[in-house]
Amino acid sequence: MTNISELELQNLRHLIGGFDTTHCKLQEYAKQAEDSQVKQFFEKGAQSAMDNKQQLMKFLQ
Repeated sequence: MTNISELELQNLRHLIGGFDTTHCKLQEYAKQAEDSQVKQFFEKGAQSAMDNKQQLMKFLQ
């Protein structure tokens, strides 16, 4: 693992938390959507947020 500074670690924590929040919100919006296209839109957004979160988590390993 590459050494990261405390500021970089704080930034990662902030970004990861943001993507996690976005993922949860978009999943909830998808559950409530009645239109299939709207539901799919929110599901794609939720998956994208999760993918971004997982990519950032790799920096912590």
